[in-house]
Amino acid sequence: MNARNDCKVVLVTRRTRLQELVARYHTLEQSRFYVEHLGADFSDYVKEDEVYARQLRVAMQTLQAWGRYQVIDRGYLPNFVFAPDDIVVALGQDGLVANTMKYLEGQPLVGVNPEPARWDGVLLPFEAGDLGPILREVAGGRRAHKAVTMAQAILSDGQCLRAVNDLFIGPRTHTSALYDIELGGRRESQSSSGIIVSTGLGSTAWLKSVVTGASGIARAVGTSAPLAYRPQAWDSDQLTFAVREPFPSRGSQAELVFGGVTHEQSLKLRSRMPENGVIFSDGMEADYLAFTAGMEAVVTVAASKGHLVV
Repeated sequence: MNARNDCKVVLVTRRTRLQELVARYHTLEQSRFYVEHLGADFSDYVKEDEVYARQLRVAMQTLQAWGRYQVIDRGYLPNFVFAPDDIVVALGQDGLVANTMKYLEGQPLVGVNPEPARWDGVLLPFEAGDLGPILREVAGGRRAHKAVTMAQAILSDGQCLRAVNDLFIGPRTHTSALYDIELGGRRESQSSSGIIVSTGLGSTAWLKSVVTGASGIARAVGTSAPLAYRPQAWDSDQLTFAVREPFPSRGSQAELVFGGVTHEQSLKLRSRMPENGVIFSDGMEADYLAFTAGMEAVVTVAASKGHLVV
């Protein structure tokens, strides 16, 4: 890469566990005392941080040779504006890829695994040393990508939030979620611990655990046979919603608890929670939409898909 390249590369990073501890407890020694006081192995935190730092240096060397680049921490993603022709690289765990993808509009996303011995990396097919040739191929349109369907929730005030894995709609605290739910002409008032809406990618994780738990309980009380659960494809144009712990009562129903959401059939929810109602996605609780009494949310398949470089 001798010549400077026209496409800008945006490298998204995240703090290691050690960096999070130091930010909280101010010094390395205070962090060490906290972890070892709990009986945990502080050396593992140090090792993870050192490996990540080495891989970050490798990635930075490639970007410096590339030409135009920018480095941002994942905490700035909600307010960062990506250019249409940016190439985006996420150096971290699978969750960082998902957190990054939902803020993109079709830009190619390269997932880099900083420590394959530690992280499985379903969304991280590359290592830092691979970046040079990968970036050249992506910039030249010679690298394939995998389409990833996203979900989106649009509030009645116009706010919108997308998800690569899951949307969670419910209480911020461990209290009951109160809402009206509507799908395909069916409508109920419900009380539960919240709703998750999963994409095809998300159907391999949180949704699978919800279905597995419900199936296990049903078998334990002798009301069903073992369930053969099949996750959806990453590019499936259908989302799946599941109501967690629905509670039937005089004022709440529990029949509309599982189903599909498509472009043609959206899921509508109206909050009855006076406070603490939220919608967040992909485990990013800090980046949420307030979902309190009277607010309506329409959940559907997002118009754009994520492009994961493979």
